[in-house]
Amino acid sequence: MITIRMAIPADAALIAKLSRQTFYETFADSNTASDMDKFMNEQFNNEVLMKEVETPGAIFFLAYDDEEPVGYVRLRDGEHHPEFKGASSIEIARIYALKKSIGKGIGRELMHKCIDIAREMNRDIIWLGVWEKNERAIDFYQKWGFEKFAEHEFVLGNDVQTDWLMCKHLFKNK
Repeated sequence: MITIRMAIPADAALIAKLSRQTFYETFADSNTASDMDKFMNEQFNNEVLMKEVETPGAIFFLAYDDEEPVGYVRLRDGEHHPEFKGASSIEIARIYALKKSIGKGIGRELMHKCIDIAREMNRDIIWLGVWEKNERAIDFYQKWGFEKFAEHEFVLGNDVQTDWLMCKHLFKNK
């Protein structure tokens, strides 16, 4: 049974572990070992990730399959883009599941939680960034109604990559 719960500061080490494992599982095969090592050691190390849990505006949820932690999401409130023309928004900064859990509905449950929280917070838009070459993720987001609105650069190690920025309007009648 899949359950989702809000993370607390005591979960920081678990979130850091899940963050590193899921990121590596997702991107190691598509990037060089040196770029992955540089990114993981400099920008995505345990210390940096654990500090994120207490960052103002950061909201984390953990996904469990029975008692086992298998995924997480990080929402970041307060990030806005000129394209939103003043509409309130919240970002899905990360949404990941362990490779062995993909296809079990973890992403679906985490996305439901993200959209529910965004609506509870009365945000007009929920948005995210996704690597342009991550077709599986892009397909997943498009099924949820996310549409590309811009691009930006993401540096992984020494490799400058392009992320698509995608958004979903939550209250179309406003």
